[in-house]
Order: sequence, then structure tokens, then C-alpha cells
Amino acid sequence: MADTNGSPGTVAEAPRTAPLSEAEIREIVRLEIERARTRDPGTKTATIIASKGTLDWAYPPLILATTAAASGMKTSVFFTFYGLSIIHRDYERLLKVSPLGNPAMPMPITMPNLVLGLPGMGPMATKMMKSKFRGKNVATIHELLEAARELDVRLIACQMTMDVFGYKPEDFIEGVEFAGAAAFLAEARTAHVTLFV
Repeated sequence: MADTNGSPGTVAEAPRTAPLSEAEIREIVRLEIERARTRDPGTKTATIIASKGTLDWAYPPLILATTAAASGMKTSVFFTFYGLSIIHRDYERLLKVSPLGNPAMPMPITMPNLVLGLPGMGPMATKMMKSKFRGKNVATIHELLEAARELDVRLIACQMTMDVFGYKPEDFIEGVEFAGAAAFLAEARTAHVTLFV
């Protein structure tokens, strides 16, 4: 496919009478992606900020990061404040679901807030969510963290938050880097995708 100037795959092509095949469509998409990457190297990077430390909020930054990395993007996740729980060595115990602070959480039956605040409701909600995810073959947090490391996703703990909460580097899983907000922003400002989750 070439336009009148001989450039491959540009829009100024002669009209076609037959529909495009799947292979032709895939080639057009591949060429467009390559052309976009050469114009803007930032399209190859993604930076994500994870600030929440509950089980339900641990999934979005890890799923987005592993998906970005799997699609060829250089990816970093900056864990700050309660988001540090996601990369803490004891994340299995720390990451819970609170039905009281989560009014959109689907419950098997409608329950008043008074009941949701009773002792044992948090562990029950956490168990329910893990069971639902297992039943739908959703990766566990452990599996997502492993995938992130295998895909070379940079897992960065916020140094200031660590200092505030009294965390030490050995409190975190293997492969975590430590940096301040300024260091992360230096990378985020040139990224094509920056998300705050």
C-alpha cells in the first residue's frame, strides 16, 4: 500500500472495491502504531500512581501496569500513602475490603451501615471478593506482582511516605525501588500515559 508520494500505508490511497482482509487491517494498524512511536517516543511509556491500600484498589494499578508493559510500554508504578500496602511484604494480610467505606460494593442482600460496621464484616467482605475473583479466574495480587516483575515494571515506593509511616526498605517485596515524588515526576512528565489510581 502506498500513496502518490510512495510512502507506505498512508490515507491518500485509491478507493478500493473489495473489503480489506484481516491481514491487511492488522498491517495498517501495525504501521500506524510504528509511525506514532517514531513521532513521539513518549508513547512507549506509562506511569501510574497507586495511593489506595485496599484489596479492591490494589487491582487497578497492577492490571493497568502489567497490561501496559505487556503491550511494549516502559511502565512504572509509584506507590504512595496507603498504596504502599500493595508492595509490602505482608500485603496478603494488609489488603482488605471494607464494605462500610465502599457503598458501591455489591452485597448478596442489602445491609444497613450499622450491620456493615459490625466486627467480622471486613474479613467476610474480603473473603467474598477473593472468592468471586477466584471463580472468575482473575489473577491474584501475588500473581499480578510476579507478572509485573517479569515484565520489568518498575515498582517504586514513595520515600517520604515510608518515612512518615516508619517503613524500612526490608518491609517491602523484592524488586521495589525507593524514590521521592520529584524523581517520579521527572519520569511522569515525559510519559505518554500518566494515571492516578
